[in-house]
Amino acid sequence: MSITTIHKDPDTAVLPERIRGFPFPYSGDSYRYSANVEPAGKTVTTEAGAWGGRLLDIDEYYLPDVKEREGVLDRDPSRLQVLPHMRPAVWDAIATLLPAMAEENPGTMSFRREGKNCRWQNTLQNLDVEFTIGDDSSLPMGPLRFLGSQIQDDMVFLDQREDALWLDAGLVTFAADWSLKFDVGMKFHEIHGPVPRVKEEQIVSRAEQFLMRLQPGEKYRRTNWTMTIDRRLDTSTETYPNWAQDRGTIAEDPALPDRVHLRVEVQHLIRLPHSGAILFLVRTYLLPLSDIARVPVWRERMGRVLAELPEDMAEYKGISRYRKTASDWLLAG
Repeated sequence: MSITTIHKDPDTAVLPERIRGFPFPYSGDSYRYSANVEPAGKTVTTEAGAWGGRLLDIDEYYLPDVKEREGVLDRDPSRLQVLPHMRPAVWDAIATLLPAMAEENPGTMSFRREGKNCRWQNTLQNLDVEFTIGDDSSLPMGPLRFLGSQIQDDMVFLDQREDALWLDAGLVTFAADWSLKFDVGMKFHEIHGPVPRVKEEQIVSRAEQFLMRLQPGEKYRRTNWTMTIDRRLDTSTETYPNWAQDRGTIAEDPALPDRVHLRVEVQHLIRLPHSGAILFLVRTYLLPLSDIARVPVWRERMGRVLAELPEDMAEYKGISRYRKTASDWLLAG
């Protein structure tokens, strides 16, 4: 006689928005690196709700996140890097993203343009600003920092030349254990060199070829995940001493389900229409295991993924010292 366990889906109406809109990344009980690229804008239905219907998602953390970004940039201006030849790409991003943001949020934002003269209104920030496309001095904080003050996403700009992609600009305040300052000016292949398995499986080569074939205005997306202790967005290598030690002690902490977060990046890949640069938008979502567990399918699936994950991948993600404890807790039900 076999016994079938039936998981009853939670009443999604009573789940908080941070769970209903969370981009849960696992489609099965195991995980391996892949490009997992799909067209942007398609809504993905999950066991808790849905995500993905907008290019620039605004959620309950919007104001705290942009405030945190400002604090990071004040403490460490090196998180913003623009090589001189990438200035047009930054303005291209402004002219692309602000209209999209206004279209997606007509009740709180608006963008008007006449020639190069623009007006941006954001009532969530009580902001009304006029500027001129291409004139850096028309935005006192500079164009890239201004754009970063309006969206929750990090931004990475890739230039295409010499049959390769180069990371030549970006604003990255919420990095997952990497450094924009270190990577700026490097080739796409060099940046991904430390990632286990991707070279042997030619994932990076295929991804680069895909990106170089993107046409102006095309938008795609992919997801990536790791885990973070506490709701800490800034886990860059610059701040490593502030958070690395928690990895070695969290397995013994009774508060592990509330402190350990699944960290998911929704990465949008856009060929900017005028400059031809490729823009990576990287939006980071964090959800504690205690919230994951409120969705029975998520709880079991994540537990199995962590249990099955190869050790080299767990080590690269920095979770090898606590992933078994996290998995055991999730699978205990």
